[in-house]
Amino acid sequence: MLVKKMLTRDGNPGVGKASVAHAVVVIFLEFFAWGLLTTPMLTVLHETFPQHTFLINGLIQGVKGLLSFMSAPLIGALSDAWGRRSFLLLTVFFTCAPIPLMRLSPWWYFALISVSGMFSVTFSVIFAYVADVTEEHERSTAYGLVSATFAASLVTSPAIGAYLSYRYGDNLVVLVATIISLCDICFVFLVVPESLPEKMRIMSWGAPISWKQADPFASLRKVGKDSTVLLICITVFLSYLPEAGQYSSFFLYLRQVIDFSSTTIAAFIAVVGILSIIAQTVLLSLLMRSIGNKNTVLLGLGFQILQLAWYGFGSEPWMMWAAGAVAAMSSITFPAVSALVSRSADPGVVQGMITGIRGLCNGLGPALYGFIFFLFNVELNDIDPVQTDKTKPLPNPTDKGLTVPGPPFLFGACTVLLALAVASFIPEHHSMAVKTCSARKAGGSSSSPEDSPPLPGSDEDIEPLLQDSTV
Repeated sequence: MLVKKMLTRDGNPGVGKASVAHAVVVIFLEFFAWGLLTTPMLTVLHETFPQHTFLINGLIQGVKGLLSFMSAPLIGALSDAWGRRSFLLLTVFFTCAPIPLMRLSPWWYFALISVSGMFSVTFSVIFAYVADVTEEHERSTAYGLVSATFAASLVTSPAIGAYLSYRYGDNLVVLVATIISLCDICFVFLVVPESLPEKMRIMSWGAPISWKQADPFASLRKVGKDSTVLLICITVFLSYLPEAGQYSSFFLYLRQVIDFSSTTIAAFIAVVGILSIIAQTVLLSLLMRSIGNKNTVLLGLGFQILQLAWYGFGSEPWMMWAAGAVAAMSSITFPAVSALVSRSADPGVVQGMITGIRGLCNGLGPALYGFIFFLFNVELNDIDPVQTDKTKPLPNPTDKGLTVPGPPFLFGACTVLLALAVASFIPEHHSMAVKTCSARKAGGSSSSPEDSPPLPGSDEDIEPLLQDSTV
């Protein structure tokens, strides 16, 4: 009860009015701290698990993703009841908690990374926070800005981390990342205001929390109730499954297959990050106005297919650089999908389904990629992330007779191709309704005008992370 009072207290409402800027700062600091650890992570991962590094990495990230999938509906239900700010603080804290343990105790570090998945849903809470403070016509731009901030946090942080690791050692990098993560936690606690108005919270209505929402499969069971929702969810699953696997293993892949140095990896991340910022701000806005929401999603999926195929067949550095540029263009997909969902009749419910599917992919994708690497005998040998001398090149899978240097990426390209085929059937304009008529009648018979949902375009136009369909 004491913790609940501290998290939900009104004595410290933050600074200013809730805005997208608050969400942007939180995302930037969190992922900047993790970006600094790109180089030390490679070292610690290989030192701790010298055998089957790809497989172990996939399993660690897979457990974290599955725990996130299991806990996301509960976090969403509680944030609808008590507000976003308290649970934003909770998710940021547990996401950053493993950082100090990287050099102190690597085993505990990787164990805590896996367990922290129960609360590592910062992006979901942030998107709900942004939806609370923006109107429908502003959301595609706001979602793109948040996603671009994620990319911006990775533009310079890996290069800074690699430089500090080379000059002063990994311990200093971990210390700097720890300080930045503490700044992020303090920013949420002291500066970030609540975005969800008091009268829009379930608890303020006197209604109990529906614990059915805590069921991670509850939202997935609603998928088949609307054909358009079903198509969107299948598209998200098929496209995000390889993306989640790619995030978990790509830096290791660059070191093993392409023999990138830590400096080159940092430069690669910076270039792709800058291009992603341009794509998710300028390009996304232009495409949404010129070719429409659905066609923007299709274009993003097309870029993703080309990117994954290039990663899969490419064995030269220039191929990775070219594929990276295409990958930046494919980053417009998820903001476009989020904008498409926000136009539905019940955006909170549909967004909850999307969150659940992405959480499931965060568990399945890394494990699947690690297993495919293991099947094709792609291992990590004699890695030194801060070494730039290429006199001892790393073993290349192509030297062992493999036709495809990156089998998991080619598999991912095939799944995204299926996603593109499914997405082509999504109607451009459709009112998606997943609540039952009885639920609406029950809500209408017992709620007052003050409790009724706000009209679109009003100052209280919100999109809860997971709405309670029984209210």
